[in-house]
Amino acid sequence: MIHTDQLDRKIEVSNVPKRIVSLVPSQTELLVALGLENIIVGVTKFCVHPEKLRKEKIIVGGTKNINVNTIKELNPDIILCNKEENTKEIVETLQKEYTVHVSDIFSIEDALTMIKQYGEIFKKKSKATEIISKIKSEQKSFKSYMATVPRRNIVYFIWKDPWIAVGNTTFIDHILQLNGFKNVFGSKSRYPEVSKKEISSLAEDDLILLSSEPYPFSEKHISAIRKINKRAKIVLVDGEYFSWYGSRLIDAFSYFKTLHQ
Repeated sequence: MIHTDQLDRKIEVSNVPKRIVSLVPSQTELLVALGLENIIVGVTKFCVHPEKLRKEKIIVGGTKNINVNTIKELNPDIILCNKEENTKEIVETLQKEYTVHVSDIFSIEDALTMIKQYGEIFKKKSKATEIISKIKSEQKSFKSYMATVPRRNIVYFIWKDPWIAVGNTTFIDHILQLNGFKNVFGSKSRYPEVSKKEISSLAEDDLILLSSEPYPFSEKHISAIRKINKRAKIVLVDGEYFSWYGSRLIDAFSYFKTLHQ
């Protein structure tokens, strides 16, 4: 059967895949939620949910660097990638020998489309529909909640030395908008580097969000910001709820409510 991935690539899946290699952490978690844990054979070192998975499955590398020989030994029926998480070179290399599905996520709707596609490819339509329904329900409830929450300027940092924030055309920026936040660097593309001068200019009412990933920001980094800006409010946030676009979205909106409170 011919399927179309989110890059509009036609991929042929002759039979329901029985051996999956996933190169995207959030999509690995989604596979488990779909009831496909037993047929996952390979994951990345960053596939941390569920925690036990990395002990039970073969690690094939990271999201940017893979061991092609390890993947070859696993003989997968399908490999799951993402345009942002994995490099173009990885996809081009793997698609020469394997069926490769590539997701491309900029919004909740994109995420729901991917979940639907997985349901079709892996014959898990019922479970996929259930997950999609739960996400839509949570999003609807959150939208009503947000009607009472004031809009705030924010900066969302994902890296330090250099300081790198989130800009536009990213899934995280989309999530920030759903949270009623106005991204200070929303006019800049993707992941702009932010100068200390720009950080120091942030106002007292501005909110600085320090993400737990990919850079593991913690309490000690709040003091580092404080040396640059003594006015803005600083909050540590769980980056997985802002950047993981699989089944984790079911719980994301409850987390956002807690964050606003």
